[in-house]
Amino acid sequence: MKLSQVLFSQGFGARRECEGLICAGLVSVGGVVIEEPSHEVAPEGLLFTVEGQTWAYHAKALIVMNKPAGFECSKKPRHHPSIYNLLPAQFKRRDMQTVGRLDEDTTGLLLFTDDGNLIHRWTSPKHHVPKIYEAGCKHPVDEAQVARLLAGVVLHDDPLPVQALAAEITGAFEHPTHGTLHGLRLTLAEGKYHQVKRMLAAVSNRVETLHRSGFGAYRLPDDLKLGEWRWLPGPQAVVPR
Repeated sequence: MKLSQVLFSQGFGARRECEGLICAGLVSVGGVVIEEPSHEVAPEGLLFTVEGQTWAYHAKALIVMNKPAGFECSKKPRHHPSIYNLLPAQFKRRDMQTVGRLDEDTTGLLLFTDDGNLIHRWTSPKHHVPKIYEAGCKHPVDEAQVARLLAGVVLHDDPLPVQALAAEITGAFEHPTHGTLHGLRLTLAEGKYHQVKRMLAAVSNRVETLHRSGFGAYRLPDDLKLGEWRWLPGPQAVVPR
């Protein structure tokens, strides 16, 4: 594969821009500056440097971000900054998309990819991909509420009941803004609008904070700070087929 094609496929600009970066001596492979755009390289496992930035070749991009509050999962946000503003320009050029969405005030695990097949497989209701949420509730959560969530509750304007795959009381904790909150870990296979908040409202409680900690088989890394992202090794490491 030509080096200029590699840069183009990885989102480093239009074809002529990528050729210009190489001709200007701004691209190196294995520590060696390459000035010929047609230089052939093996793309798989390739590490290259553009203007001092080291980049790994990925035929399809798959990353995880620890989403902070205050960002919308939209490229055309209405009220808050776009979560895409936190990504490198290369990902924007590759037309990266979020795998599902998180509300503006929800934090935690958010996946991005430019693989449309993955997005469809992981967001289609028929595949029942589990998502784990850590809810900070205003009122204490008791076993009766847990039982109702597991059995299924009817949401406002939705006649079909929805149920949690799992629900675990995680105890009270102190929040810097909301004071004492009561923790609930909820696992859902669906992704309805404001589902966690609406389900807790249906059992006479209120969600004050919400954080997604799991998606399929993947868990948010403890050392991934809010607003940071990292590569994932591949779809098989996230959600079983």
